[in-house]
Amino acid sequence: MASTSNTLFLLLLFSLLQVSFSLSSETQDNQLQVVKGPQRRLMEFVDCGGLCAIRCGKHSRPNVCTRACGTCCQRCKCVPPGTHGNREVCGRCYTDMLTHGNKPKCP
Repeated sequence: MASTSNTLFLLLLFSLLQVSFSLSSETQDNQLQVVKGPQRRLMEFVDCGGLCAIRCGKHSRPNVCTRACGTCCQRCKCVPPGTHGNREVCGRCYTDMLTHGNKPKCP
C-alpha cells in the first residue's frame, strides 16, 4: 500500500514539473521574436521610436535627444525608464557609449 501511494505521489510530482516546464517555455517563446532568413534576430523587439519619444518628451532639444536615443536603442536594445537618469538600468552598453567629445552619447 505504501509503495502505491509513493508511486502516485511521484507521478503527480512528475506531471506538475512537466506542466511548469511547458508554461515557462511558452512565456519565453512569447518574449522572443525569432525571425528566419536575412532579417533574423534573436533579441527582444524594442519599440525604439515610442520609448525614445517618451524619454525625450521634456528635453530642451527633443529632436537631438530622440536621434541620439534612437542610435543607443538600436545598438543596446534598451531605453531607460523615465525622462531623465536611470541610465544604469540598460547596462554598460548604454552608459559607456561616448560622443567624439568624450561626453555621454545616450540621453
